[in-house]
Amino acid sequence: MKTRKLGRSGLEVSALGYGCMGLSSGYGVPSDRDHAIDVIRAAVERGVTLFDTAQVYGPFTNEDVVGEALAPFRDEVVIATKFGFNLVDGESQGLNSRPDHIRQTTEDSLRRLRTDRIDLYYQHRVDPEVSIEDVAGTMKDLIAEGKVKHFGLSEAGVKTIRRAHGVQPVTALQSEYSLWWREPEEEILPTLEELGIGFVPFSPLGRGFLTGKIDEDTTFVDSDFRHSVPRFDPENRKANQDLVDLVKRIAERKRVTPAQIALSWLLSSKPWIVPIPGTTKLHRLEENLGAVDVELTTDDLDEIEQALEGISIQGHRYSEGVQRMIDR
Repeated sequence: MKTRKLGRSGLEVSALGYGCMGLSSGYGVPSDRDHAIDVIRAAVERGVTLFDTAQVYGPFTNEDVVGEALAPFRDEVVIATKFGFNLVDGESQGLNSRPDHIRQTTEDSLRRLRTDRIDLYYQHRVDPEVSIEDVAGTMKDLIAEGKVKHFGLSEAGVKTIRRAHGVQPVTALQSEYSLWWREPEEEILPTLEELGIGFVPFSPLGRGFLTGKIDEDTTFVDSDFRHSVPRFDPENRKANQDLVDLVKRIAERKRVTPAQIALSWLLSSKPWIVPIPGTTKLHRLEENLGAVDVELTTDDLDEIEQALEGISIQGHRYSEGVQRMIDR
């Protein structure tokens, strides 16, 4: 497995990480615990060193599974988790990044992850009720205490990134980025490059859409959050099929899969970008990791860019309530 450094932090990880969320929440029925552990350990065996989880995934169950799965390999991997939600009886009661709450939930995460330090600790969503300077200051203290190694932000805007970075250097930003969500290119990527911050795109396969396995007739169970995402309305899926057709066309020419093209495109963007695709299937894990060896030529990239100029992606990427939280 090839490796990359997240910005100028010196944190070196596998070129592709593994997003663990889908093993426990978000995409329908959670995986059997033993199977989830097997998939995570299979990723380790194939050279993956960055594993991404969060307190809210489950909630809590994903951290626990990740902790058990990675315990035998603790010093060989980088564990990233996230704080910032107020979780009561397994339900989110909104955001909470108060320093005392961060400290309390950090201890809980360390226990579930079966570790004495969190390698990369993200604020999951920006909390408008708590200054980012207070959040970054708390991270600075936790880093000094050895409980956290690196500070990260998720779905934060440029002003927030700069303010946080001024208090405690930010190692990585995690936000959505893929062929069907390119908004970070406008302001985020130039800012990260300037400040020497790494970028960890989640949903690099468009929540499965870019694999070519989803069409307008696909159905989602109620517990699959795509069921309520406007971009996955049948009419929007039909309208967005042009993007999938583009990816399929290039994949067929290069004799690889659409997923591998989508991931290779991200890897080609910047050397400090580390996507974190997730899957519950071993054969999909193998497929995703194969993207590291797919080479997109300048002509390939130009073809994609020119084609994308004529494709207008339809549908919001989140439900209205979630989008309001992010916009804040």
